[in-house]
Amino acid sequence: MTLRIAEIFGPTIQGEGPLIGEPTVFVRAGGCDYRCSWCDSLHAVESQYRHTWAPMTDQAVWDEVRRLSGGQPLTVSLSGGNPAIQDFAPVIALGRAEGYRFACETQGSVARPWFADLDTLVLSPKPPSSGETVDWAVFADCLSAGKGARQVVMKIVIFDETDYQWAKDAHARHPQLPLYLQPGNPEVDPDSPVDPQSLADRLGWLTDRVMADGWFAPRILPQLHVLIWGNKRGV
Repeated sequence: MTLRIAEIFGPTIQGEGPLIGEPTVFVRAGGCDYRCSWCDSLHAVESQYRHTWAPMTDQAVWDEVRRLSGGQPLTVSLSGGNPAIQDFAPVIALGRAEGYRFACETQGSVARPWFADLDTLVLSPKPPSSGETVDWAVFADCLSAGKGARQVVMKIVIFDETDYQWAKDAHARHPQLPLYLQPGNPEVDPDSPVDPQSLADRLGWLTDRVMADGWFAPRILPQLHVLIWGNKRGV
């Protein structure tokens, strides 16, 4: 079987969500069924970059992960694009046989049986600012598929008040899911500098907004990798 891979990189730290700060090798799949207005990974989404995606067998993907990690078991994050549009079950099986842990982040638009084999499934439904519309029935299918995972969480990117109110509604639909909120990064060009103060201001606004509402369900996190490396790829 051949997978479309935009890049494999690391080890580095996970920059967001429940595994923030954890040493990780990233396998970024090529291709996505969404076109979010603020996507920070267009090189793994748009068809114009398809020529840069490497067709790789399951074993070749795993060999590269092992090479990068020096054979030391750590967390492997399946990202994209949307990794759920491809079958990563064989890669997960190869890694788990050697003691590696697996996480996957997806918007919850495609349910896969291999979600059950994950250690961490991060479902990240996209708010109104993305320009996309969530199919909550399919999202529920993703939850069902991931019941065997060790943990399943919801992570939502917040850009404005509309996104914030939408996140409250999303949490009300699935209150059993641990919830992570992060402020969106409006500057996604990899060649453009990031303004740390602007990111801090957005994080402060979101924190104040949640506290003012007395809404204590979510954890508020920054995009740690953006604070450290800006929009640079492959870190």
